[in-house]
Amino acid sequence: MNILISGYYGSKNGGDEAMLAAMLEVLREMDSEISATVISLNPEYTKKRHKVDAVKWLDIFSIIKKILAADLLISGGGSLLQNVTSRRSLYYYLGIIFLAKFFGRKVMLYAQGIGPIRGAFAQKLMNWIINRVDLITVRDHGSLEELKNLKINRPPIFCTADPVLAIKPVPLTFGKKILQRLKISSNKKIIGVSVRRWINWQNCQAALATALDKLVTEIDAEIIFIPMQFPADIDAAKSIAELMKNPAVVLEEEFTTGEILSLVGCTNVLISIRLHALIFAGVMGVPMLGISYDPKIERFLDSIGEKPLGNLDSVTAEKIFTETIKKLDAKNFHDESLLKNLREAALKNARLAIELLKS
Repeated sequence: MNILISGYYGSKNGGDEAMLAAMLEVLREMDSEISATVISLNPEYTKKRHKVDAVKWLDIFSIIKKILAADLLISGGGSLLQNVTSRRSLYYYLGIIFLAKFFGRKVMLYAQGIGPIRGAFAQKLMNWIINRVDLITVRDHGSLEELKNLKINRPPIFCTADPVLAIKPVPLTFGKKILQRLKISSNKKIIGVSVRRWINWQNCQAALATALDKLVTEIDAEIIFIPMQFPADIDAAKSIAELMKNPAVVLEEEFTTGEILSLVGCTNVLISIRLHALIFAGVMGVPMLGISYDPKIERFLDSIGEKPLGNLDSVTAEKIFTETIKKLDAKNFHDESLLKNLREAALKNARLAIELLKS
């Protein structure tokens, strides 16, 4: 059975690459005969990292050939169908879905985060195209509401969870080797930080720098910035480290999904603006604190009974510091039963995809 996967892959974004790795891992476990091809910004990178066939995202003729050879187009995961971060990307991903339906192929939206979608034309186009797909799974209840508001109700729709929540925890071996190489003491509290640049995030930069300095001064913590997107997140991390009075470690390498998971697992608390860094913390059983720049952060934190520290404009250094101390002192830092339920929901994405393939 041949599947074609459309998403924001090959961009060296750790979260997106983790979604693809998780999807492939679970699908292959459930059916070893599945053959996957990925539409990628960098096909050679995707082939090497994920051991799959790949085709360039703007090579429309090759994409059409792969659609004709496929039994199913999977669109996802991630926040592909929104026009806040990019207006053009929404039309691109809708275009791929349209081509697959035009050529009579089955289409599944796989654990997508839907919206926000702004503008009457974009909303009407979403309604017209997405009501013609064969199956939809979304990763949160906020996305269900977006579909409802867009009057998308014809395909079967399921609320599941982000694909990365189905990935297995990894050993801490790699993370510990990195910490040893950097001469970071295992006797100290290690605070992991994952950040990204965003519009008007200067308040967040300053608040993080002040709070992290206070953690170093008052509890002798070690601060480690873990990049999720290479190399963009390194520059974002350095901009905060430069504001700090105390030293912090900015990791400047590109890591695999397993390596990032291992590093996150070695921290005592993870503070993050990045959604998938928070999800990695959940997978590895690490206390997490999120700062919101997008509704998807609130949606995920709400699904595990947590709230964000604030958004980029409102978060304060005092809030970051006090909540980090609380997490370090807490015995039960988040609801394990909720995370277990989310893992089962994430596995459901793959089960539904295989059922659709075989139907």
